[in-house]
Amino acid sequence: MRTVIVCASVSHGNTRRVADSMAEVLGAEVVAPEQADLAELAGADLVGFGSGVFYGRLHPRLTEFVRALPAGRGRAFVFATSGLPEMAPAPFTRPLVRLLQGKGFEVDGSFSCRAFDTWTPFKLVGGINKQRPNAGDLAAARTFAEGLRDGRGPVS
Repeated sequence: MRTVIVCASVSHGNTRRVADSMAEVLGAEVVAPEQADLAELAGADLVGFGSGVFYGRLHPRLTEFVRALPAGRGRAFVFATSGLPEMAPAPFTRPLVRLLQGKGFEVDGSFSCRAFDTWTPFKLVGGINKQRPNAGDLAAARTFAEGLRDGRGPVS
């Protein structure tokens, strides 16, 4: 299964660590939005899209990249890392999932975990979640990817 993961990891490398864990399971290449090859994405069986969360949203570089994608079809998944927990009524990943669905992708699921965060109010105390993503978070990311790979659906 040909898989590509498009990842915007800008602050502490948290999201890249999660992407790399998923990539090991999926045999995927991880690329930044600016490095993604549209022909390669069109030929992939599965495409992942992920970033850290900034002001309650995924990174604008990732969102703008998806907005600029031509309509197509295929399987996709979305993932995020954030300092604060995801709230069920408004998950961080929902807007990107809807955008991908509008582009014709079948979104197989989403994954998120907590991560080191030094956003302004947290910077005063040295940040929050200093040890995250931890081994358990990365194992959960691999389990999620195994579900995508094996067709069992995501396990989150």
